[in-house]
Amino acid sequence: MSRIAPQRRQARPVLREAAAAVSLAVLAWPAFAQEAAPKAEKSQLETVTITAERRVENIKDVPNSVSSISGEKLDVLNSSGQDIRFLSGRVPSLNIESSFGRAFPRFYIRGYGNTDFRLNASQPVSLIYDDVVQENPILKGFPAFDLRSVEVAAGPQGSLYGRNTPAGVVKFESVKPSQKQEGYLNLSYGRYNTVNAEGAANLPLTGDWAARISAQVQHRGDWVDNTSGQGPTSKTEGYDDRAIRAQVLYQPHKDFSALLNVHNRELDGSPRLFRGDIIKKGTNDLVDGFSPDKVSINGRNEQKLHATGASARLQWSLNDIVLHSITAIETVQPFSRGDVDGGTTANPNIPFQSETSDALHGHRQVTQEFRAEYNPAGPLRYQAGLFYFNEKYEIESVNYDTLNSGAYQNSARTHQKNHAYAIFGSVNYDVTSDFKLRGGLRLTRDSKELNTESADQTLNTTFGLGSSTKDTKWTWDLAGTYSLTKDTNVYARLATGFRASAMLPASQFAPLSRTNPEDTTSFEVGVKSDFWERRARLSADVFRYETKDLQLTEVGGAAGNSNSVKTARKVIGEGVEFNLELLPVDSLFITMGGSYNKATIRDNKLEVSGCGAGVCTVLNPVGPNGGFLINGNQLPQAPKWVYNLTARYSIPTAAGNEFYVYTDWAYRSKVNFFLYESTEFTGKALTEGGLRGGYIWNNGKYEAALFVRNITNQVRVTGAIDFNNRTGFINDPRTYGVQFKAIF
Repeated sequence: MSRIAPQRRQARPVLREAAAAVSLAVLAWPAFAQEAAPKAEKSQLETVTITAERRVENIKDVPNSVSSISGEKLDVLNSSGQDIRFLSGRVPSLNIESSFGRAFPRFYIRGYGNTDFRLNASQPVSLIYDDVVQENPILKGFPAFDLRSVEVAAGPQGSLYGRNTPAGVVKFESVKPSQKQEGYLNLSYGRYNTVNAEGAANLPLTGDWAARISAQVQHRGDWVDNTSGQGPTSKTEGYDDRAIRAQVLYQPHKDFSALLNVHNRELDGSPRLFRGDIIKKGTNDLVDGFSPDKVSINGRNEQKLHATGASARLQWSLNDIVLHSITAIETVQPFSRGDVDGGTTANPNIPFQSETSDALHGHRQVTQEFRAEYNPAGPLRYQAGLFYFNEKYEIESVNYDTLNSGAYQNSARTHQKNHAYAIFGSVNYDVTSDFKLRGGLRLTRDSKELNTESADQTLNTTFGLGSSTKDTKWTWDLAGTYSLTKDTNVYARLATGFRASAMLPASQFAPLSRTNPEDTTSFEVGVKSDFWERRARLSADVFRYETKDLQLTEVGGAAGNSNSVKTARKVIGEGVEFNLELLPVDSLFITMGGSYNKATIRDNKLEVSGCGAGVCTVLNPVGPNGGFLINGNQLPQAPKWVYNLTARYSIPTAAGNEFYVYTDWAYRSKVNFFLYESTEFTGKALTEGGLRGGYIWNNGKYEAALFVRNITNQVRVTGAIDFNNRTGFINDPRTYGVQFKAIF
């Protein structure tokens, strides 16, 4: 775990970020002469097509709970320079949090996720970026820019997708190159010297070639002052985050295409800022006098990340058969160091000093998929394919002596290799024009090898320093859709999923730990409908899932500075979800979404360690072995209620231009931070809203806007560290700024 002390960035002028933004404009300048297409009047909702089941389909026809975000909504949510966590709560049942800053998001769908902060952690929510699985948790933080859409498919997706998808899939799809000369430039500047610059240029090349270059530059100044006067970090919480993607499309004829993708990310910023002793004892309130822009620490906070990847997506059309080959390599090298105790020796509630860093070395992920689609004119269609996954890396964990100028203390290195193979298939069959079935089957073999070593750290060898796992599992799904009318479908889906066995390395404070694989069975029924002359669209579902041998992460507490994995006999999740879009009048567009998730642990013998004596008020009973019984607890970071709302009101002018007002809101109910329940470590409900006002002119070519994020300035503790103090971290306070966008 770690954080950042970017004093160097204080001397770096914001103009450097502006120069990077201008370079995007220079890149695309030749196309500015092109006229943007006039904005069409909206009298009906647009049809939403998705690729959640590996083919383009109307979202209404997919028998699964799928939410999609695209277009202006993505632009608005991403306007203040936040990382991928801006998607949290923006669709039903989705929560995203991090104790690692911008580098390591943790995803939860329907309450099902993983709070593990280790760099070899696996998550039950898979992230797919441009058809490539991003398995390591650091890879999942790649910035969201120049996207066609973001799709969230809830529930097990274990037939058509790669590894570890029992909770669902979050799918990013970039805008692809085309033969049109077009692009855009989007610039914003706001509070804390926040710069958010995004742009893309589509470059038709000669003959059968086309290219698209897109980039994002995000900067924020260090806005939190260290009032301790100790340590090397005087100011923190800033970042420089840059990402670029270059795509080349070769399409000599309609029956073959090759899409090449190269992408890179460079992050220099602050890790998660741990704030020691910020929760008032006996409550879950912030302590009196708490100020978001002040902290008192004596350790070093710094974070860097370098990530580079490439993929080749080939497609052949042979009459009714379409062949796909997806070859990809991803590499990522993060380093994060931080003052984990979040305080100084002057604070009596900080009983010990902890300053650590984590890094990945030699990371490499290689994936290969071959897939065949059969799409004849008749009632039968199918997909079948092979998938290969190979990953290796070394984790280096270092401890520092904070009281001795942050000198190196000791370290440990963990080597891990992951291999997976799969064969899969999916069949669609139209029983009648109104009743359609689809089902899928996948066989996966997953293996891991892990070894830990140290030259100067005394490791706990109770269960050895190395281990390996081998899991072979069939997963499947079966769904049916019935058309009540041409605009209304009802569906039912039964699906299974699994997550491979987990291992956490031995450390000074805990032995090596491992679990068996998880098995999930899920059932949902739902309805999807366009109605009111296509001025309204509704999707709603009811679901229930059961996960056996759920992998849980026990962190710290009275057990010490440790992180180990435990198994719950089972977890039951059940709830409801809905998405609603409305166009009551041509000038007003409203979206609403919501979910209720009850995700409870069912294991009357499972005990976990609680917080240190006197630190917090544990609400669970004590078990026979001295730990706390957590049977019936809601899963950590799993809000029961999630709601979201957006509304856009348009005011056209006589000249054909447009003023508009846009507001968005997201709510999540309270959450447990840890496996046990306690008064202090229960996160309060959080409501964040945004407001934007803008003007669009010259046939939609230009747009200028003012925006505010977290408009009510609601500051909440969103996570904590289970040491012998009440250390937590918070959400971003209110930000505001101006934005300009040009489409060419």
